[in-house]
Order: sequence, then C-alpha cells, then structure tokens
Amino acid sequence: MSEQDVIIGCALEDSWLTLEQVAAACRVEPAWLLAHLDEGLIPQAENLAGTWRFSAAAVLRARRMRQFERDFDATPELAALVADLLEELDALRARLRWLEGGQ
Repeated sequence: MSEQDVIIGCALEDSWLTLEQVAAACRVEPAWLLAHLDEGLIPQAENLAGTWRFSAAAVLRARRMRQFERDFDATPELAALVADLLEELDALRARLRWLEGGQ
C-alpha cells in the first residue's frame, strides 16, 4: 500500500466524491466510469437526482477494476468479478483479525 493510498483512504472514509473526482483518482475519463456504472459494475456508487456520488469502497473498486483491465487486458465483467473476490477476501481477513482479538 502506498502513501497515496493511505491518504486517499483517510480522506474518503466519511465523504463522497463526484464522478470527476473519482475519474481523476483512477486516472480514467469520466466516460469509462459511466460505462461501468451503466453496466452495474460499481454498485457502491449512488445516483442522487442525476448526480453520481462515490464512497471510498466505490473508489477502491474502480481503481482495482481499472488496474485489472489495464494490466491483464481484462474485460470489464472479468475485472468486476476479480474486484468482487478481492472485496470478499478483504472482508474475510477483517473478520479473522476481529476473531483473533483485533491483531
């Protein structure tokens, strides 16, 4: 995990970002995000009154998906599946840490 990831994670924990902010954080065009949102591949994002807003989880998912698409030439659907698996792995690791006493 890089220092940038830590800073972004802390800043986003309790806030929402716009489509343009997330596009910049993921180094993609807003159209890339819109295409993935239209396909339902980023379920953590919300559309309120025609304006998209993104949670920290949505930003992490979008960044992971973009990385898999770029590094492995994965289709958006495959990148979303891998992101699903990584999210599940993160949740299981967090639960294991909690069961072991928070270590």
